[in-house]
Amino acid sequence: MTTNMTPSITIFLIFLGLLRIDSFPGLETATGTAASVPAVYVLGDSLVDAGNNNYLAISISKTNYPHNGVDFPGSIATGRFCNGKNAADAIAEKFGLPLPPPYLSLKGIFKEEERKAAALSGVNFASGGAGIFNGSDQQLRQSIPLSYQVNNWLSIHKELMNQLDPSEAQIHLSKSLFFVVIGSNDIFDYFGSFKLRQKTNPQQYTQSMADKLKEQLKTSRYTGARRFLIIGVAQIGCTPGQRAKNLMHECDEEANTWGSLYNEALVKMLQQLKEELGSSMTYSYFDNFNSLHDIVTNPARYGFADVKSACCGRGELNAQLPCSLVSNLCSDRTKYLFWDLYGHPTEAAARTIVDLMLSDDSQYSSPLTLTQLVSS
Repeated sequence: MTTNMTPSITIFLIFLGLLRIDSFPGLETATGTAASVPAVYVLGDSLVDAGNNNYLAISISKTNYPHNGVDFPGSIATGRFCNGKNAADAIAEKFGLPLPPPYLSLKGIFKEEERKAAALSGVNFASGGAGIFNGSDQQLRQSIPLSYQVNNWLSIHKELMNQLDPSEAQIHLSKSLFFVVIGSNDIFDYFGSFKLRQKTNPQQYTQSMADKLKEQLKTSRYTGARRFLIIGVAQIGCTPGQRAKNLMHECDEEANTWGSLYNEALVKMLQQLKEELGSSMTYSYFDNFNSLHDIVTNPARYGFADVKSACCGRGELNAQLPCSLVSNLCSDRTKYLFWDLYGHPTEAAARTIVDLMLSDDSQYSSPLTLTQLVSS
């Protein structure tokens, strides 16, 4: 989710990543079950977009230019909103899978073999600036909203069913991981729309977000998806761009409150959905909000030196212009929590969060950790 070059696409659901296999407890367990995770399918926004927006003809919500990708293999700006790999990449690598390619990169008559292979190992449908609702970005063809992403999944599902017999397909889908990261852009759309705020209050709006997401999860479930990793909205008021708006560089607590309201509605919705679907669905909810809070409160514990500024940008907190070739670039990306003014995490920050997902400590994950989810 997120990131046009406008404030309404600001976000930060920090959480991606990957560390060495021997770097933290619990990873051996996860990698030991790699065979039980045949594919990772990704739905979401700019936190996990692998380059789908590159294929949108008129979208300006793109990062296919330096300094983006400076730490990606070959220093290639792939369209990821990061200095390197994002959460979806990291999780796939954790389970010994190839990086899920952007869905739109698989279209065309010359991509048939790539499409067939990706259908079996994982595809990334995420789009920078996307929301749960079909918001203004979609109307301007700036991003691919969640409902369209789910339709794209149905296309890949059809490809998969053509390759496997029904029983094989059922097993494959039941063991695959469906990774969902979305919601921040909808909250920023609400912030920026007087019309929306006239029609509904924050509680009603965030509840409607959860209800709409439930519809899309059900659609995915009916195609055979069983394991879901759902990420809550982070402290979206603590991004460099939000901090730079005040002299004390404090977080915007109103934005954080709205993010918290959505997370509460999301947790309740997932519990209800589990009750409805029973054993045919299992999930892990990751509390991105409190994990970010703890990292910001005690950065040294997690290896960070700067949790307020953007690594790439210009001006106050490096947060007054987007990351570009003429931006200031921090020399040690491993010490920064944020990559850009919008609050996208650096690869180092992303890896830290994914480590927390896989940890045996269930402080941020419920009702299962990611490791428990893929072992279920």
